[in-house]
Amino acid sequence: MALREFAENGFEKASTNEIVKKANISKGSLFNYFNSKKELYLYLFNYSIEIIEEFINQINLDERDIFKRITNIGLKKLYVQKKYSYIFDFLISVIKEESTELKEDIREKIDTIYGEGFKRIYENIDYSLFKEDIDIEKAIEILNWSMLGFSNKFTSQIKSFAYGDEFGEHILGEWKVYSRMLRDSFYK
Repeated sequence: MALREFAENGFEKASTNEIVKKANISKGSLFNYFNSKKELYLYLFNYSIEIIEEFINQINLDERDIFKRITNIGLKKLYVQKKYSYIFDFLISVIKEESTELKEDIREKIDTIYGEGFKRIYENIDYSLFKEDIDIEKAIEILNWSMLGFSNKFTSQIKSFAYGDEFGEHILGEWKVYSRMLRDSFYK
C-alpha cells in the first residue's frame, strides 16, 4: 500500500492517512514501526534496493554473448517486475523524487546500483565476438546509451508495472529488434 502511495504521489504529496486506510491499520500501528513518513519511505527504498540487488546477483555470467545476456536480463526483469510490480513503480518515482529532505539519502544508493548493475552486465563477456575494426569501448557506450534510452522511452509510456504483462512482452520484442541491429553492426 505504501509503495503504491509513494509511487503515485511522490514523497511530499503521499498521505499516511491513505496508506493506513488502504492497509486497514491504525495510524498508531504504522508509527509504532516507523517514527516518521521519511523513515517509512527510506525503509521501502532500502527494501526495493534489496530486491534489485538480488536481481543483479542472479545475472547469468555463463552467457558470454553480451546481446544474449542483455536479452536474458530483460526476461528476468519482466519476471521480477511481474512479481514486484509496485517496487519498480516506486523506484521510478524515487529517481524522479524532488524532495530535498530525501535527495541526499537516495542519490548515492541509486548511483551505486546503476554502477554495479552495468559492471555486472559486462562482466565475463567474450569481446572476441566483436568485429576487429570496432572500438569495443565505444560500442559498449553505444549499447549503454541504447539501453538507457530504450528504458526511458518505455518507462515514460507505462503508467504502472502492475498491469504490464502484454506491454512487457511488447517491450521485449522491440528490444530484440534493436539488439539484432546493434549485434549486426558490432559482431563478426
